[in-house]
Amino acid sequence: MTRPANGSSCPKTLVPHFVNDIGVDRIKIGVKEFQCMGAAPPQDHPHVYLDMGDDKQIICPYCSTLYEYDDGLKATDSRPEGCVYVATTPPGAPAA
Repeated sequence: MTRPANGSSCPKTLVPHFVNDIGVDRIKIGVKEFQCMGAAPPQDHPHVYLDMGDDKQIICPYCSTLYEYDDGLKATDSRPEGCVYVATTPPGAPAA
């Protein structure tokens, strides 16, 4: 494996995570590679990485949510709003 110049083997971009806590049939997102969690923890399904490739949509094999690519959205946006999952440090846990 060849390491980047800075010596890190970690990627510089994060994979966006999406949840469907509101139970809609479809979610529009601004990325084609992402992770579906189904719902926020602890009700999440096995986390699956999805890649639309040249397509404009993909269905999660676990929760059947239809994700549609919308080039007008940022990687941190979804329609409906509130489907982007952002992990936080639980209360009382040491910060990373």
